[in-house]
Amino acid sequence: MPDHRPSEIDSLLPLQRGLFIDGAWREPASGRFVELTSPGTGGSLGKVAEAGAADAEAAIAAAYTAFRSWRDVAPNERAKILRRIAQIVRDNARELATIDAADCGNPMTAMLGDADIASAQLDFFAGLVTEMKGASIPMGPNAVNFSLREPHGVVTKIMPFNHPFMFCAGKIAAPLAAGNTVVVKPPEQAPLSALRFAELIEGLLPPGVFNLLPGGREVGEVLSSHPTVAMVSLIGSVRTGQAVMRSAAETIKPILLELGGKNALIAYPDADPKEVATALAAGMNFTWCGQSCGSTSRGFVHRSIYDAVLGHLAEACAAYRPGLPTEPGTTMGAIVSKAQYERVLSYIESARSEGARLVNGGKHPEDAALANGFFVEPTVFADVTPQMRIAREEIFGPVLAVAPWDDEAAMLEEVNAVDYGLTCSIWTNDLAQAHLAAREVEAGYVWINEVSKHFLGAPFGGVKQSGLGREECLEELLAYTREKNVHVRLDRRRTRLSQGTA
Repeated sequence: MPDHRPSEIDSLLPLQRGLFIDGAWREPASGRFVELTSPGTGGSLGKVAEAGAADAEAAIAAAYTAFRSWRDVAPNERAKILRRIAQIVRDNARELATIDAADCGNPMTAMLGDADIASAQLDFFAGLVTEMKGASIPMGPNAVNFSLREPHGVVTKIMPFNHPFMFCAGKIAAPLAAGNTVVVKPPEQAPLSALRFAELIEGLLPPGVFNLLPGGREVGEVLSSHPTVAMVSLIGSVRTGQAVMRSAAETIKPILLELGGKNALIAYPDADPKEVATALAAGMNFTWCGQSCGSTSRGFVHRSIYDAVLGHLAEACAAYRPGLPTEPGTTMGAIVSKAQYERVLSYIESARSEGARLVNGGKHPEDAALANGFFVEPTVFADVTPQMRIAREEIFGPVLAVAPWDDEAAMLEEVNAVDYGLTCSIWTNDLAQAHLAAREVEAGYVWINEVSKHFLGAPFGGVKQSGLGREECLEELLAYTREKNVHVRLDRRRTRLSQGTA
């Protein structure tokens, strides 16, 4: 596998650093550009345009004009374009993964999997275009009643920083397949791979069907509140989701939200301690520095295997070694920004002060090559109590909180005590126990003797404050459509008169 040195990385970065609106590149109306910093090295990645309200207005107008013709393109023709985009993502996987490694801090080798996921989602929704079906309703011999599925119109997509190009490429698949047009706001911390993606697919879609606006809160507010926008989709924090809901409420538009999580991994006494330890480390998503809404950041381990599990955790964590994100051998990347890095360190300090026992990590790695980056070792705290901040609040960093349990009912009450409900992982060899626990936990996506994996076609989404709607499945495609009912009265008398006159 080639080793991308800084000069080579520079050559991979997008040439276009502006806004992609109506099939063309343009500078922001304000002329504002912001400097990007690589989280792994602290070095500059150059400047990128910062879109504002006027740019959002222009992109929405272009998307609305394009919608009038894109909705009439035959579904299978739309599918052909999506499949071509999927192939482009596959053909440029290493380049896109390396850009993300430099820009968002995730390891380049692991990010190659993001290309597989994005291209698979594009192909998946391309294959579902004929499943946007209506239904006929029997009304007797004198009427026909049926429903149609139609696209909403302009869909805005607000993306997070943890998997930038995967979300940009994969999450446009369902709305475009359904006949909508899209305006995408990539993460302001890491927009470069989205810009490169736009360069790669330029000319494949009609002008205005896909628009890209790097920027911050100002552009996001317009994208969620504008009356011409028909639907808003967000992957992000609960706070941002609440703001989007408030904005969308003004025009009563549908929303799809994948928000935060404070997810549990539950280990029953019959589970293998070494497997549980491996699952705790894998479920924490240390590869991404814990920057994943689905991370199982709370471990509830039965007291009978608690010490054995903790004894294996150091070995499990050793598989995740912080390193420069662009180096092929790196298994754990960097925190996306200085602000997030300092936030993670503050949670580690609060865990110490509140009495949690540090089992692993807890500091910046000592490797001199990582001195300028935002790195934190895989961190594990044991003997965590429900009152501690690391037990209740989403950190979005590589901090795992582990606690013992004896009473199942009390443990399940603690699992469900947080405001989140995205994922949960249950470890036991007792099938009945597994099913009963899966029924009790308040989460939208449950693994049994598995963790962290997604399965295309299986609905992913949360309950409570972890979001609204389901993705990665047929329901996601249907969410980007609205249903219209058509009733036709059949007048037999008029038919007879018409035949008689003829």
